[in-house]
Amino acid sequence: MAESQFSNKTILITGAAGFIGANLVMELMKSNEPMSLIGLDNMNDYYDVSLKEYRLAEIDKLAEVNPQVNWKFIKGDLADKALIDSIFAEYKPDIVVNLAAQAGVRYSIENPDAYIQSNLIGFYNILEACRHSYDDGAKGVEHLVYASSSSVYGANKKTPYSTDDKVDNPISLYAATKKSNELLAHAYSKLYNIPSTGLRFFTVYGPAGRPDMAYFGFTNKLIKGDTIQIFNYGNCKRDFTYVDDIVEGVKRVMAGPPERKNGEDGLPLPPYAVYNIGNSNPENLLDFVDILQQELVRADVLPEDYNFEEHKKLVPMQAGDVPVTYADTSALERDFGFKPSTSLRDGLRKFAQWYKEFYKV
Repeated sequence: MAESQFSNKTILITGAAGFIGANLVMELMKSNEPMSLIGLDNMNDYYDVSLKEYRLAEIDKLAEVNPQVNWKFIKGDLADKALIDSIFAEYKPDIVVNLAAQAGVRYSIENPDAYIQSNLIGFYNILEACRHSYDDGAKGVEHLVYASSSSVYGANKKTPYSTDDKVDNPISLYAATKKSNELLAHAYSKLYNIPSTGLRFFTVYGPAGRPDMAYFGFTNKLIKGDTIQIFNYGNCKRDFTYVDDIVEGVKRVMAGPPERKNGEDGLPLPPYAVYNIGNSNPENLLDFVDILQQELVRADVLPEDYNFEEHKKLVPMQAGDVPVTYADTSALERDFGFKPSTSLRDGLRKFAQWYKEFYKV
């Protein structure tokens, strides 16, 4: 991919202090091209805010050594329509990457409000701002890329999950909001000719990730000597995708918006696409826990004689969860020549090393 695709562009990244957002900002900075990066995040306390602050500090370090990149961070909420409109008016982004969202399947059962505010109202504000970016003949937004989720597949029996599959049966509110994003984006793409691409992410993990994810939560518990719960008695499979692979996929997609063209009726065909980004290699949860344990011992996070059996409990499935996730990434490979490839062991090794340093274990 030619590096010049983002030269002199203004890119708005929402959720910029989040796990994927911060890694994307840093990856774009490393290209050392002239560009403006605008980061938005509300810095909410859904998980430990010090992790978000750490990621922002890492971005700031990179910004200091990359004077070509004009980095601006705005603390604010996606659901604040006036703020979103003012950001679009002032910075006129060429590319918008909407990664801000209230994440987590389980939390959506406890706190549905947060999902409606962020994932529905917030996303609607972004779509409206993109729509009005073309007012008065302005060039406007060239490409809206947004995070969807593998959770839209619900309890589909057919694997691997393909973007051609019907996804009308979400089994969590979180999944329902992500499916709604895809539907809204499609309508706006059709009505206002906004090139938009949705990305269904599959279980993203890595250093400085989200503490509510299994690999991070398990590590926190094992260190304290607590017991970890393995759902569905370990008969779950997850398509774990390393964060660098996700970021590479996002970057390639950003540079390739769906083409604008008219149909036979002379009206725009929606310049709209959806892709899976996953490792296409589902791992059994018990195997995953086993590799995690080995890597935590290897990194000196846990002692070699740690009794893992004493700290493991197999429990039934919980509401909103699915037994398997498995990405069919053939469309991503076909259109962007890219397929995630980091092995679970390599990824968890990097996480364990980071964890040791960050928490001074």
